[in-house]
Amino acid sequence: MAMVGLFWIAEGDVYIGAKPSGLAPGVRLSPEGVVALGERQSGLHLWEDVRALTLTGAPVKTLKRQVGVVRDLAVDMVVNLALPIGPSQTDQGPAAMTVRVESSGGDHELTAYAAAAVGYSATEVDLSRALLSRLTEGAATMATTLAAMTEWGRTREDDGTPRAAERERLLREWAG
Repeated sequence: MAMVGLFWIAEGDVYIGAKPSGLAPGVRLSPEGVVALGERQSGLHLWEDVRALTLTGAPVKTLKRQVGVVRDLAVDMVVNLALPIGPSQTDQGPAAMTVRVESSGGDHELTAYAAAAVGYSATEVDLSRALLSRLTEGAATMATTLAAMTEWGRTREDDGTPRAAERERLLREWAG
């Protein structure tokens, strides 16, 4: 499994944000359509009905965010040493992103958790949004693009997440 931009690619599946587990919300992009996963959202939005796919709330990596994560971990460590039974500041959970699916059946807002603890680079966010837009350009474009993403995931399954330059190159390639 690997993270490329806002996409988590695992075992041939493509998710927006983190791959959900249990009842956590998530969004999977399948050949059939956009799949809403989780306790408070479910359903399939067929590609033929999807007019637009947009995303808001993606955390952008900044120095302040990176320092904040390190600070929270340090404070947690000190608190846990002094009071081993207590709340942890890092238990706040990942940032929630909103995936908006505009379809002939109406507009739907889905939740997906960010997979990047300190956020995504601004370039990766922009390229990922362009790729989401490309997926709604028609059946042939969607099928080809999604197939390229899943094939890349299958062939690189054990390699982990590539470095930033490679992620950006892949996003540019997939976004056309």
